[in-house]
Amino acid sequence: MQTNIVSTKDLVKIYDTGEVKVKALNGVSLELQKGEMVAVMGPSGCGKTTLLNCLSGLDDITEGVVKIEGKNIAKLNDLDKSAYRARNIGFVFQFYNLLPVLSAIENVELPLLLAKKTPKEAKKNAEKMLELVGLKDWATHKPAELSGGQRQRVTIARALANTPAIVFADEPTGDLDSKTSEEIINLLMDLNRCEGITFLIVTHDPNVGKNVPRKVTMKDGRIQSDVRNPDYDFTCPEAYTNKRFFKKD
Repeated sequence: MQTNIVSTKDLVKIYDTGEVKVKALNGVSLELQKGEMVAVMGPSGCGKTTLLNCLSGLDDITEGVVKIEGKNIAKLNDLDKSAYRARNIGFVFQFYNLLPVLSAIENVELPLLLAKKTPKEAKKNAEKMLELVGLKDWATHKPAELSGGQRQRVTIARALANTPAIVFADEPTGDLDSKTSEEIINLLMDLNRCEGITFLIVTHDPNVGKNVPRKVTMKDGRIQSDVRNPDYDFTCPEAYTNKRFFKKD
């Protein structure tokens, strides 16, 4: 039986500046099932990032329903919403948001410590996540000592640290060259196929839309199309199978 991780119906988001009202989302309905990988694409200003922010609870909605794992997060207060995100949602952003004074492993440990994990648990899990993204030997390096691709891998490791229900990625390849972008997308696809991690990726990168199993296109705050890729290979690469860390249902 398939399970919806994200479900939203008739979602509306209006930004009111006091002088003008902008309807950034205009009746969006969308479902993501557990283990799906979905790219949300469209021109600038179409509502992609607003949708991500509303689905993840980073932004309040104006109308409609947003549920993650059946929980209506729009009904939570700010404190409870923040606590829910910390426990259940991972984020990957374009510009990494890593703390420059901390090493790679310390950046990954931080959300675990904030979630009340013991230092021993946090370190052990952070080590696993860095190994998972191919950075085991770079754990003690600070962000300035890492390439853009390596920094994004640290960000991905951090996003996975609390074994989230879903990872929201906002332009994860936007600050990377084409070769590194391809490496990061391949990593995300491996994590989806081999670990069953659910991803919603907002992107302008056509290679992302071409390669992922499902592409949602937006225009003027609405979903214009929702297409599945019949050629997507769901097979976990053999070289990856011994690196699995997430429990399979």
